[in-house]
Amino acid sequence: MSISALPNSRTEPDGSVVIRVLSYNIRSMRDDEDALARVIRACEPDLVFVQEAPRFFRWRKHAARLAAKTDLVVLSGGATAAGPLLLCSLRATVERTEDVLLLLTPGLHRRGFATAVVRIGGARVGLLSCHLSLQKDERYDQAGMLLDRLAAMDVPYAVAAGDLNDRPAGRSFRRLAAELQDCWAVAPWGGEYTSTPQDPHQRIDAIFASAGVEVLGCGVPLELAGITSSDLRAATDHLPVLAALRVPAS
Repeated sequence: MSISALPNSRTEPDGSVVIRVLSYNIRSMRDDEDALARVIRACEPDLVFVQEAPRFFRWRKHAARLAAKTDLVVLSGGATAAGPLLLCSLRATVERTEDVLLLLTPGLHRRGFATAVVRIGGARVGLLSCHLSLQKDERYDQAGMLLDRLAAMDVPYAVAAGDLNDRPAGRSFRRLAAELQDCWAVAPWGGEYTSTPQDPHQRIDAIFASAGVEVLGCGVPLELAGITSSDLRAATDHLPVLAALRVPAS
């Protein structure tokens, strides 16, 4: 699929919706914030699954500023989810949100999930933004917790995305891909590798969708109109992942 062919957001005649989903580790907005905002805006997302959102002093203000710069609104997460954050466009009607803190392993960073259930057009979908552990055993357990959390949402369709700190051949990545669609593997589009912007060589960030969601394209938006390589390098220490998904009417 060509770069220009990634579908735009729309509602189909049968009531299903095409949505654009972006996953992005923003390194606490410590880099070029304007470059970050330009990249996000150019992707024209309906939903943004953020990792490493600001978590400390005035974190809500920082999250609100990013939302304002990208014509989005804060949906859930941030410090209350230990870093994962969800942003959305005004296409989304919020049904409920929940920030989930996972058990703290002594000596490791606290992890959590930002979750929500939203309606876009006739579709009802569960959302989960995650940033899994650097420690392999804890990361594998967290992948299982992610799947359990999606199942507990009791929704017909779900999307989970984030920084997995694992490659596709890793145990945790494979655990998720066994239950969910790895969107890049289903419909590759754009670039594959997400780390690092200066030397992309590994795919550790991913978007997953439940069965029934049609993946129209997914990958790193390297040549999307409005995105420059300099902005991608300046914005943060990860590359974003963008997907177009068709979600049936619920």
